[in-house]
Amino acid sequence: MTYTTCAGDQWDLISYKVYGTEKYVVELLRANPDYSDVFIFGANEEIKIPDIAPENKTSKLPPWKRK
Repeated sequence: MTYTTCAGDQWDLISYKVYGTEKYVVELLRANPDYSDVFIFGANEEIKIPDIAPENKTSKLPPWKRK
């Protein structure tokens, strides 16, 4: 999968747009070593989006709240 940047995109914003959280910046950087020195993207840069397994958010809930 790929993502085409918008002017002003940053790694944490791309992570949030794609995965719904900012915490996958490291994975994005590993998948795109050619862009590792870019902090703010211009428009229409195509970056690779690695597949990341979704977290089980219910695991932090007490047993009686898990479904």
